[in-house]
Amino acid sequence: MARIVVDPVTRIEGHLKLEVEVDGGVVVDAWTSGTLWRGLELIMQGRDPRDSEQIMQRICGVCPTAHATAGILALDDAFGIEPPPNGRIIRNLILSSNLIQSNILHFFHLAALDYVKGPDIAPFKPRYEADYRLPDDVNAEAVNTYLEALTIRRKAQEMLAIWGGKMPHVQAIVPGGVSEVPDTSKIYRFINLLKEMQAFIDNKYIPTVKAVAGAYADWFAIGVGCRNMLSYGGYPQEEGMNHLNKEKYFKSGTYIRGRFGEVDANMITEEVTYSWYKDDTNGTTPDVAVISPDVDKKGAYSWMKSPRYNGEAMEVGPLARQWIMKDPDVAALGDKAFSVMGRHFARAIETAKMAKEMEKWVLQLEPGKPVCTPHKLPDKEVVGMGLCEGSRGALGHWHRISSDGRTMVYNAVVPTTWNAGPRTGSGASAVRGPMEQAIIGTRVADPNNPVELVRIVRSFDPCLGCAIHVMTPDKKTISQFAIN
Repeated sequence: MARIVVDPVTRIEGHLKLEVEVDGGVVVDAWTSGTLWRGLELIMQGRDPRDSEQIMQRICGVCPTAHATAGILALDDAFGIEPPPNGRIIRNLILSSNLIQSNILHFFHLAALDYVKGPDIAPFKPRYEADYRLPDDVNAEAVNTYLEALTIRRKAQEMLAIWGGKMPHVQAIVPGGVSEVPDTSKIYRFINLLKEMQAFIDNKYIPTVKAVAGAYADWFAIGVGCRNMLSYGGYPQEEGMNHLNKEKYFKSGTYIRGRFGEVDANMITEEVTYSWYKDDTNGTTPDVAVISPDVDKKGAYSWMKSPRYNGEAMEVGPLARQWIMKDPDVAALGDKAFSVMGRHFARAIETAKMAKEMEKWVLQLEPGKPVCTPHKLPDKEVVGMGLCEGSRGALGHWHRISSDGRTMVYNAVVPTTWNAGPRTGSGASAVRGPMEQAIIGTRVADPNNPVELVRIVRSFDPCLGCAIHVMTPDKKTISQFAIN
């Protein structure tokens, strides 16, 4: 029995440690570890609850708009307010601009170098050496597209800033709607940039993903995971106070043990059995749990908690969304959808569909009409829940506010904790997280070059990152790498 440690995994967002046991060249067990403590929820205690829109965006500089959205939905819920149509649409345009930017970022600048061989210069080196299969001309075009995608991502951020004020950490999302007022000039600028996005997605992103999927068809059978899917739904298409059940572009739903179902937020809990937190919050719901660090906790191996839905580990993200929406292209894959290449394919399909939908939304804006509903702080204790879909999947913020208008409890349950959180239970009854399950059973050809492991991790697009080493069970370093 050999042990491989990749710490940290690179070309993801943040810091993730991966540890696996290998027997006969096949992974028999896996541990995914978050190596940083977030703690921002504790900073919110005692503050004006409206501070959450800015403070909680600092969870992530890559996808702060998702946290702004979930945080504001929680405040809307707590305050009993709903944005007018203009406010709802502008929120959707802010979040969707970030989604298409993030999906392009993920494939070209984080995952592509596992399949596309770049020149032996930075930023394409250093790297793990993979079994590069693309024809030379297709590979060369993919390298050129890697560089073009940098410009496209910048323009997607410009689209976001038209409505959000700036990026990262938008300013314009406020309780009851937004602060940005639409006019024909902003709409025109947005559409022009969006047309560039659509052309890049249709002519570069989709063909590159299809080329990679064709060359690496065997990866439609690798990295299966738990096969349970969860989507809160996102991008509301109508007004109404219950943002979980209203009509949305991304549908809310579950897929558990082969059956589709509806989302019941009361089924969501967080386990901390193997997390560096005291066990007094184990299995509690996010509206009441206040975590306390316990760095000496026996058996713990991660700063991430383990979200569970009625006790089940659930995968979230583009594959979960498109599977629950029953997208015909993704559904046609059947069981092959639950795989490394299935995740890349679903993300690309989603990006193309979203870019087309955004054109419809921006043309629904009505200059001169209200963008925000007035609000006041409640005079009694209230709880707000904000559920949305970030680029990486189901994101929820829970916010308990005291009768004197101060935050009592704040919890954010983020997509990567669903996908990369540690196991729950013990022994034979242990339930590993989706990423841990996806890695088990993988054949590793060379422990000094474990590209198979990082391909699986990157297919989930975890928000965690940087520098790699591989170790023997006695902790002796075999090789050490600095990987981009």
